[in-house]
Amino acid sequence: MHQPFHVLFLCTANAVRSIMAEAILARADPARFVAFSAGSRPAGVVDPTVIELLTRLEFPTAGLRSKSWDEFAATGAPRFDFVFTVCDRAAAETCPEWPGQPLTAHWGIADPAQGGGDEVARLLRFRTAFAELERRIGLFVNLPFAALDQLRLQQALDDIGRS
Repeated sequence: MHQPFHVLFLCTANAVRSIMAEAILARADPARFVAFSAGSRPAGVVDPTVIELLTRLEFPTAGLRSKSWDEFAATGAPRFDFVFTVCDRAAAETCPEWPGQPLTAHWGIADPAQGGGDEVARLLRFRTAFAELERRIGLFVNLPFAALDQLRLQQALDDIGRS
């Protein structure tokens, strides 16, 4: 495999979880990873709570946008090394053929935009989802890529999703 690795995070609306994952990976190790996100049915806007959370945590938000996964299946799209679904609905959908025959895994995270309660409860759900994604992405960026064959790397990606 080559570096930098191109990584695509998928979620149905591409408004919350996949956007957070893109931002986390983009900051984690920009020399080794190029992060993207997309959705099967994009909302067209990033959830304002995500922007607020990322801003509070001093993550760059410029360029983050809700977009269709069709953008990344078209001619001229980046060739991906890894594609991760971060919501159960996107994992159940038939995805396009991704350039580069990437390794894939499902890293399901509960949708923090769903659920009742007051604003404090909502913010807690967003922080929890962010922390889960940050932990999984931390495990991912620290994998010994050069020492793992494709089968062992796939197993490691699946293990991260189950953790």
